[in-house]
Amino acid sequence: MSTVEYSVNGSVAELRLNRPEKLNAINGEMLLALGAALSRAEQDDVVRVIVISGNGKAFSAGFDMDMGEPASDQDRTDFLRQELRKDYDLIMRFWDCPKPTIASVHGYCLGSSMEIAAVCDLTVAAVGSRFGAPEVCYGSGIVCLILPWIVGLKNAKDMLLTGTKDISAERALQIGLVNRVVAANDLQQETINLADAIAANDSLAVQQTKQAINRSWETAGMRKALEEALETDITIETTESAESITFNKILKKDGLKAALAWRATNSSVTTI
Repeated sequence: MSTVEYSVNGSVAELRLNRPEKLNAINGEMLLALGAALSRAEQDDVVRVIVISGNGKAFSAGFDMDMGEPASDQDRTDFLRQELRKDYDLIMRFWDCPKPTIASVHGYCLGSSMEIAAVCDLTVAAVGSRFGAPEVCYGSGIVCLILPWIVGLKNAKDMLLTGTKDISAERALQIGLVNRVVAANDLQQETINLADAIAANDSLAVQQTKQAINRSWETAGMRKALEEALETDITIETTESAESITFNKILKKDGLKAALAWRATNSSVTTI
C-alpha cells in the first residue's frame, strides 16, 4: 500500500499521507514517496494547485524519530547530517514549489509536519486540530526553523521553547499559522473550494506572485537563517549530555512516557 496517495481532480492534485496506523508519521519510505508525488504534480501541466492532507485521525504526528543507524564505515555525525538534510529539503520543496500549495489539516499536526503546513502557501484547519513542536521535550532540534518567519518571534519562542503540542486551530489562526478554520465535516470541501478559486486565476500570474512574495522573505535573510538553524539542529542531535544519555537509555528500555516522567521528576526547578 502506498504511503502517499495521489489523485487529480480538475486542476487540483491531492497528496494524501497514508500511514494512518502511525498517525501519518513520516518515515524514510514516506519521505521518498512524498517527494515523488510533488514532482509528479509539478510536472503535470493540468495541475495548477497542490493540496496535502492526511488519511485517518491526523494530518501527521511529525517525522519518524527513528532515523536508523549509519553504515559501519560512516561517521554518525555525517549520517545524521545526511538524514536531517533530506528532511529539511523535503519541507522546503513546498516553499519552493512553483505551484501554490495548500495544507489541509485535521487532528494532530506536530513537529516537522507542522513545518510542512507552515511553509505551504495556505493552510486550512479543522476545528479540533492540534498544532505543536515537541522537539525540545525529546532533546531534539528543529529541522526547519520557519516558525519565527510565519508567526513572529514571541509566538515562535512560546511554541518552541515550551515544546507544546496543544495549540488549537483557533489559536493557530490568531497567530497566523493557518488561514482558515472550518468544521471538521467541511474540511475537504472548503479546501477544494479554496484550491479551485486559486486555480481559476491566470496560472502564470499566480506562480510569479507566489515567487515574488517568497523572494521578499528570502531577501530579508530567511534562507540563510534556515540553513544556519539546520546546522544548530545537527549539533543538538549529535551532542550528548548526562541528561540526554539517561533520557535515551530510559526511552529505549521503557518507552517515551517513562523517559518524559523521569525528566519531569529529575529536572531542577527553582522557585523565585
